[in-house]
Amino acid sequence: QVRLVESGGGSVQSGGSLRLSCAASGNIYSTNCMSWFRQAPGKEREWVAEINSYGRTTYTDSVKGRFTISQDNAKNTLYLQMNSLKPEDTAMYYCAAARCGGSWDYWGQGTQVTVSS
Repeated sequence: QVRLVESGGGSVQSGGSLRLSCAASGNIYSTNCMSWFRQAPGKEREWVAEINSYGRTTYTDSVKGRFTISQDNAKNTLYLQMNSLKPEDTAMYYCAAARCGGSWDYWGQGTQVTVSS
């Protein structure tokens, strides 16, 4: 089992920044890919960004150039640096872990991000 705990959400004005963290514990060596997802009220969950154990990153188009996913392997922590935030970034943000190419088996409880115009 892998336990994921997100933190760092909050309320900011448009154009502001936040850094989300996701602390991983347990059998983390069973996974080698981690992602951030988000879900806005009334909308489906959306994949945001992914990083693998080699540090290769991918992003959904709407956040490219604004968000940066990274990881600190020594601290078993995943990050999402979010800059130039927009009201449409408002959502509950979740981190998830998996074996690359497999299903996202492990999820955190989420952290709320609210961006006001």
